Amino acid sequence: MDKIIGLGNALVDILVKMDEDELLNELALPKASMQLIDEGKLSTIENKLASLRTRRSTGGAAGNTISALAKLGAQPGFIGKVGNDEVGTYFKRSMKRLGVEAHLLNGELPTGIASTFVSPDGERTFATYLGAAATLHAEDLTRDMFVGYTYLYIEGYLLQDHELILRAMQLAKEAGLQICLDMASYNVVKEERDFFDLLITQYVDIVFANETEAEAFTGKSPKEALNDIASKCSIAVVKARKEGSYIKRGTESIQVSAPAVKKVVDTTGAGDFYAAGFMYGLTCGYSFEKCAQISSILAGAVIQVLGTELTKKKWDEIKLNIEEVLQA
Repeated sequence: MDKIIGLGNALVDILVKMDEDELLNELALPKASMQLIDEGKLSTIENKLASLRTRRSTGGAAGNTISALAKLGAQPGFIGKVGNDEVGTYFKRSMKRLGVEAHLLNGELPTGIASTFVSPDGERTFATYLGAAATLHAEDLTRDMFVGYTYLYIEGYLLQDHELILRAMQLAKEAGLQICLDMASYNVVKEERDFFDLLITQYVDIVFANETEAEAFTGKSPKEALNDIASKCSIAVVKARKEGSYIKRGTESIQVSAPAVKKVVDTTGAGDFYAAGFMYGLTCGYSFEKCAQISSILAGAVIQVLGTELTKKKWDEIKLNIEEVLQA
């Protein structure tokens, strides 16, 4: 099986399930967005959450994808930066427990925290304090980090550091890797649209986008956006919720329906788990249709729980469902 290494913000998620969205208004957080915050805003949020029930889990978009790949039996790697604190230790131990080959550098700032607000309809809103994660710089990366892998998976949240992303992609290409980019958030795409375009045109082989990200990048509906994105890279994947997902490579184009889900609890990690399923299928040599079906199984499972940590029983069920898909 081909191996995948992820590059992303090493974050720990602090999740809170809300009965209403008023808290988002109080904190001036646009629903369904990802907002970068400073230590002052983090302190304000922590004070608000002090009286509420919260849950902690390892996070970060690429971190979620890599963790899910590890659960499927892949042997992925991860590059990130944490602080010398209890939160950073928690992140390191979680990666080690999963069997992820983690290249975790230590920074002087505290470990990053993603305060994750889950609305009654399951939609999530992030207020992200990057902390040490933001101090991962281009000069921290070496070619040796990428040797032995076939794919580099990068989360779009990193694109605000142009030098870091360019060096990562250049080193990966030198080491013979294919590059996968998840657009991550519509507001990031809007802010960095030209840079996204440059990267996808010159370096990226596989692009993952949901419908709002695809629209922010192309100004078009999912199916039309798919064609635009696919014209710039090898494989384009656009996720369109109830419509399922659209996948295109060259002249090959398919649509795979999304399975019905009884109740959406929390959409945190849905896109990350989708990418994990697709990349797992791709490294195993499965067809696009099988890859997308595996993706849907993972995404459908994670949106039915709070956070991104699934029980062993649930993972066993997921693996059985994957076997059924492969035998069909």
